[in-house]
Amino acid sequence: MSETSAGTVAERISRLFETLTHAERKLSNVILDNYPVSGLGTITALAETAEISAPTVARMARKLGYGGFPEMQAALRAELEATLSNPITKHDTWAANAPDTHILNRFADAVTDNLRQTLQQLDLEDFDAVVDLLSDPSRNIYVVGGRISRSLADYLFTHMQVIRDRVILIPPNSNTWPHYVLNMTEGDVLVAFDIRRYEHDTHRLAEMATEQGAQLVLFTDQWGSPAAKHASHGFRARIEAPSAWDSSVVIMFILEALIAAVQTERWEETRDRMKTLEQLFDRTKLFRKFT
Repeated sequence: MSETSAGTVAERISRLFETLTHAERKLSNVILDNYPVSGLGTITALAETAEISAPTVARMARKLGYGGFPEMQAALRAELEATLSNPITKHDTWAANAPDTHILNRFADAVTDNLRQTLQQLDLEDFDAVVDLLSDPSRNIYVVGGRISRSLADYLFTHMQVIRDRVILIPPNSNTWPHYVLNMTEGDVLVAFDIRRYEHDTHRLAEMATEQGAQLVLFTDQWGSPAAKHASHGFRARIEAPSAWDSSVVIMFILEALIAAVQTERWEETRDRMKTLEQLFDRTKLFRKFT
């Protein structure tokens, strides 16, 4: 598969966006507005919504690496089915096509491929911009995760809390979220995690937070959470694995790289905080001492 024809429809649009014509960019914005559902109508309806011609729709589909509009639309339908898959469906899909190798090898192959494809799509300028946001001491940093991804949120929070102050972990029970939004101000940052089987509450929180002036940094999958429309910055990580559950390995990779970059950016302050923290650990006798 060539580089041009690799990835989801959204990834292909993102990769080629700068080369698209004005009309094609209008079409791209329509497709991405309610992705992938917005691209599932007829070619005529899609052209009318974007206020362009039907031949332009077909031409852009071919530019993205598809044989034509029907092939691009079939890809969008497959993506929609994938985002709606529950754990049983995902397991059965993998089991039906699993090669006769050990699960460790199959999992390693899947994760390695996920990492490679994600890094090909990751924008280094966007990564650096997020580092700058998280390093800015004038900003409050709010972190929230979903039913499964809250462990990722907790991991980021634990490290960021050592690196700097003004970091707040939003609890998973969404009935308390309006209390946190109440305190958000212009320039604050909300780091949110939302992968497929996207959670309605996360989307609503993203909407409310950005209305308060907060900037959203979103960690999602290759298809993209509906909350992406509110994001100032986002990371789309490949998550598929030979399992009933999605893989968080690539998201964790990006998280650890971010943590390392922010730590480096704020090392003088972080070192002082670490010294104080170690003294507190000694007082509480949290860790075993051998001397």
